[in-house]
Amino acid sequence: MSSSPFSTVAVIGAGTMGHGIAQVCAAAGLSVRLTDVTEAAVQKGLSAVASNLEKGVARGKVSPDDREATLGRLRGSAALAEAVEGADLVIEAIPERMELKTDLLRRLSPMLLPSAVFGTNTSSLSIAEIAAAAPAPERVVGLHFFNPVHIMSLLEVIHHAGTAPEVLTQALAFGAAIGKECITVRDMPGFATSRLGVALGMEAIRMVQDGVASAEDIDKAMVLGYRHPVGPLRLTDMVGLDVRLNIGEYLARTLGNPAFEPPALMRRMVAEGQLGQKSGQGFYRW
Repeated sequence: MSSSPFSTVAVIGAGTMGHGIAQVCAAAGLSVRLTDVTEAAVQKGLSAVASNLEKGVARGKVSPDDREATLGRLRGSAALAEAVEGADLVIEAIPERMELKTDLLRRLSPMLLPSAVFGTNTSSLSIAEIAAAAPAPERVVGLHFFNPVHIMSLLEVIHHAGTAPEVLTQALAFGAAIGKECITVRDMPGFATSRLGVALGMEAIRMVQDGVASAEDIDKAMVLGYRHPVGPLRLTDMVGLDVRLNIGEYLARTLGNPAFEPPALMRRMVAEGQLGQKSGQGFYRW
């Protein structure tokens, strides 16, 4: 039986992050609804969960019974109101653009239980600004997961000045219940992880741009010399160059720090559609 303070979770956005969040919540014993703007997107997300679980079974990490139980707790719907009905935790995992997140929260608010907690999976945007779109901003918290969600152990829990203490307590208990190691971070641009990670990634791209070394050798230096599990350029490919570009622009603007400014090489690659793993080509061929 799950020790989570929430029993029913709605996840909005069935892409890479959303379906991963849905999977770990369902695997932890929670009832989960996954939603997106089209039925095709929802089904693609559900199929990705099934594929992840199948790989887990093949590797002996997941039992066949657990696979079936996880899938049995997960359902999808393209109808937003249906997906969030009765949910005591709603997590958005939509694109990293402030106007999209605030518009979603405004539309969503009349559909939510008064006691529901809203978690935003933003990796850098202001939690307070997102929360301002809600009638109960004290019930909004940042829940920053990491890709791939079913493998990465970290959950960054971000509280803004108005987050209710009991909501932060619930968010941390939820993270522990789904098997994550939580860190608590105050609402500042980039939080703890993106602020450090993006600065490193941007400098690595500048090094490629300046001909210091190849992407492979820069990554090897960080993996072997600093024991990073993956190099900053491969990680940029995995996150998406377009996603990181948006984050870099936001951090450079809000912090007034040119270290976060996306290099010309990154802008050119994004313009050419070289977005990393999701497009098949970035600093690496996928």
